[in-house]
Amino acid sequence: MRGFRYVLVVALVASALVVVAGGAAASAGGPGAPSGSVVGQLYINDNTAGVNTVAGFERNSDGSLTPLPGSPFAVGGAGPGRGLASQGSLQLSADGRYLLAVDAGSDEISVLRIKPHGSLQIADVVSSKGGSPVSIAVSGDLVYVANADPNSPNYTGFRLNAGGHLRAIAGSTVSLPAGSQPGDVLFNGDGSKLVGTRVGTSMIDSFTVGRHGLLTPAPGSPFLHQPGVFGQFGSEFSPTNPSRLFVSNAHNAANGPAPGSVSVYTDAADGTLTPIDGSPFANNGVASCWVEISHDGRFLFAVNTGSSSIASYSIGTGGTLTSLADTPIRNGKGAEDARLSPDGSTLWVVNAGGDTVNGFAVNGGIPTELQASPTPGPTGATPTGIAIT
Repeated sequence: MRGFRYVLVVALVASALVVVAGGAAASAGGPGAPSGSVVGQLYINDNTAGVNTVAGFERNSDGSLTPLPGSPFAVGGAGPGRGLASQGSLQLSADGRYLLAVDAGSDEISVLRIKPHGSLQIADVVSSKGGSPVSIAVSGDLVYVANADPNSPNYTGFRLNAGGHLRAIAGSTVSLPAGSQPGDVLFNGDGSKLVGTRVGTSMIDSFTVGRHGLLTPAPGSPFLHQPGVFGQFGSEFSPTNPSRLFVSNAHNAANGPAPGSVSVYTDAADGTLTPIDGSPFANNGVASCWVEISHDGRFLFAVNTGSSSIASYSIGTGGTLTSLADTPIRNGKGAEDARLSPDGSTLWVVNAGGDTVNGFAVNGGIPTELQASPTPGPTGATPTGIAIT
């Protein structure tokens, strides 16, 4: 549990990230959009104690955020009143009609219908089939949640129907050893693989996904993290290569802050994970925790919670990483999760310690904080998850 305590403390003392793909195509929010015009919405899981809420904002073309009428929206479950130290606690459904949010204070998952103009309405609230849910993975109508209860963590599968109702899949629960502290669960791009990171024990679970949504462990899973790097935290499959997995490394063997680095794996057809030559790839920050990759697969951004900075890399042939920059985060603390805008021009990051959302524009893999950043969240929020439309 020392690893859990360390990562949580670091996550609440750090700051916020950045992002996005160089050369991204212009969209409604591109340079030609009228100044101040609404180009989409941004949502954060507030993790408020007692009644949990999701805050909603209009994204404006000048980079500013405007709270949606009625925000924050009650989600039907309870938050823990603290950041979750996890990646992916708020996710969009595959069709973009719903938000799925973890309620770590009541051991539930909330499904929220996205109404016209961005307001939210509760569609369903169900048990997460475990304690302290922290991360959600979505592929089509298939949903998996990571439950991080210290004594009985697990991964459990669900189906999301067209009406926004979640139903647990019989036989889908995969139990983990006590103290594993899962921090992230995610599908690859084609939904054929699922992985989960164990922050507490520095291991990675890898599965193939059957047509009924059940998981088959890869030969040798869970995989012991690479020698010399520990506490893998955030993870992301390449959006252009479903067999390439990137994982951040949060702490050293003594559970103290580790020099920033990202490991890169090849995910074989049977789910076997093999580190590529040269992995892990170092950066100039401390305690790399969250990972985001540009939509074109050319750049990777890692949030260094220990140094309150964003490490940016270019992604080369075969998945090799070349460090580009280490960008300080202005007035950021407790950076918890990050998402790119749909057009890939902006990365937004939530800060649990400061209750803010920070936005960054990126040119050629180098992030620059937006003039309007940061934006305060609702009173009492400790935001972790983020979703963008």
